Amino acid sequence: MIEAVVNVSEGRDLSVVRRIGDAAEGLLLDTHSDPFHHRSVYTLAGEPEELEAATLALARRTVALVDLSGHRGVHPRLGAVDVVPFVPYGAPYEVALAARDRFAAALSSDGVPCFLYGPERTLPEIRRRAWVSLSPDLGPRSPHPTAGAACVGVRGVLVAYNLVVEATLERAREIARALRGPSVRALGLPLGEEVQVSFNLIEPDRVGPAQIYDEVEQLAPIRRSELVGLVPRSVLEQIPETRWRQLDLAEERTVESRVAARR
Repeated sequence: MIEAVVNVSEGRDLSVVRRIGDAAEGLLLDTHSDPFHHRSVYTLAGEPEELEAATLALARRTVALVDLSGHRGVHPRLGAVDVVPFVPYGAPYEVALAARDRFAAALSSDGVPCFLYGPERTLPEIRRRAWVSLSPDLGPRSPHPTAGAACVGVRGVLVAYNLVVEATLERAREIARALRGPSVRALGLPLGEEVQVSFNLIEPDRVGPAQIYDEVEQLAPIRRSELVGLVPRSVLEQIPETRWRQLDLAEERTVESRVAARR
C-alpha cells in the first residue's frame, strides 16, 4: 500500500471540498479542512495503480473547481493542488517514487507546472526558491492562470499537528523557530483572533505529538491541540492512552483503522 496526502487550497466552501473528495474513487480515508488556512488535506491509500488514478482524478477536479487568483489564507501555497506527497506505507520507496513521477507527468500535461521534491530537494526549498531561482521540473515554465503550480513529492510518514497557544503572533513565531530541527518543521500563524504553532513532524516515531506538546507547553500555555489528517498506529502506541484526548488523538484516527474500516 502507498498513501497520498493531497493538500488543496480550498477550506471554506465545504460543497467544493466534498465534490473534490468525491473524485477519489473510494480510496479517501480522511478529509481535514481549515477556513483560516483556507486549505483541505485529503488522505488516500491503496494499491499503487488505483491510488495514482484516484489522486489524479482528485487533482484534476481541484484544478476545475478552485481558482487560486483570489485565494487568501494564512498557509503558504504555490497552487490549487498545492502539495501531493506519495508515502511508501509498507511498500518499497521506489514504488512511491515511480508513482510520484507518473502523477507529475500526467498533471503537468494538463498545463499545471510541477516541482518535484524528495531525492532532489525538500519541500521548504521549493517554497523558498520557486519562480525565483528554481523552475518547474515538469510542465509550463510559468504558473497555470488559475491553478498555479503543484509540489509533488515522495517522503516518509509525517504527522501534521497544530497547537493553539496563548501568546502573541511574534511569540508563536519565536516558538516555531526554537523548535525547528531535523525532525520538526514549524510555523507561527494567525488563526482569526487566536495564534497557532503549526508543525510537520517528519520523524514522528522520534519526535511525536506528545513530545512537541510538552516542549511547547514549557514556552506558552496551550489552549488546544489539533491533529491534521491521520496518524500512524506506531506513533499512537508510543503515547499513553490517558493523554490521547489532550493531544487530539484516537485509535479511529489512525491510518490502519481507516483502511480496515474500508474493507
